[in-house]
Amino acid sequence: MLRRDYPNQACSLAASLEVIGERWSLLIVRDVMNGNRRFSGIQASLGIARNVLSARLQRLIDEDILERRAYQESPPRYEYFLTEKGLDLWPALIALMSWGDRHSGNPEGPPMRIVHKGCGGAVSDRGICEECGEVLTAHDARAVPGPGAAVYDDVPFSPFAARR
Repeated sequence: MLRRDYPNQACSLAASLEVIGERWSLLIVRDVMNGNRRFSGIQASLGIARNVLSARLQRLIDEDILERRAYQESPPRYEYFLTEKGLDLWPALIALMSWGDRHSGNPEGPPMRIVHKGCGGAVSDRGICEECGEVLTAHDARAVPGPGAAVYDDVPFSPFAARR
């Protein structure tokens, strides 16, 4: 198994990767940010093994990126919500998504676009509304299908925006 720490690196990027650098972590954060908050929904969306998902969710809880809230008592069932620390990942997710859009080679264009809830303007890779210039947070934006969405017909469109 690969190590997940970088003990000889005095670097904030290395420290960040120790927390969220595991392969599934940002995809789980993305799903929860999309409003996909239940274990079964996340598992179905990602196609991840139950034991792996359980371990990754627990790690994200331990790191205070997610919190778990009961929605059913018998049997116990939980939903996962982003903490403030988790919501602070939104700019990084937007930047990574934009980078992927630019370099994926999808001739149709991006599968989704992020728009400002307030004015409908496109959101830049820096989280700024290109229409009104407002610097946005996860709560200020929502995802809409992009021109490349049809490329992923076998995967349900999942908006990339936090919901309150």
